[in-house]
Amino acid sequence: MEEPVTRNLTGKCFCGAVHYEVADEFAYAANCHCSNCRRTTGSAFKPFAGIERGKFRLTAGDDRLLIFGDKSGHDAHCGRCGSLLYSLVRDGAYVHVAMGTLVDDPSIRPTAHIFVGSKAKWFTIADDLPQYDGHVPG
Repeated sequence: MEEPVTRNLTGKCFCGAVHYEVADEFAYAANCHCSNCRRTTGSAFKPFAGIERGKFRLTAGDDRLLIFGDKSGHDAHCGRCGSLLYSLVRDGAYVHVAMGTLVDDPSIRPTAHIFVGSKAKWFTIADDLPQYDGHVPG
């Protein structure tokens, strides 16, 4: 029996200097409303999809990255246009891909709003996804 072929997705920053490829095998996805995600995106929340680090790779512009943090956890921006591309989390084991930088449509969709305890007061959540004051319990 043949192994199923993994579909790969592509993504890039606004100016196109940095490109990446990621397997369409995300473990989870959510909309994060914490103050750090709001500041790094300049938006009310960051839609992200989480995947094991080994299933994500930069394909162009790795020398153009602007990294905030260290080897165990950081935000990676394009050093030219400033786009937040991904965050390295969970002691470097997972990558949170900023879903807005995906060129291709992933099979996953956000399933929850997290850190709504610190969401922007000017933004109203208008969907029926579950909302959590912090991380998703579990």
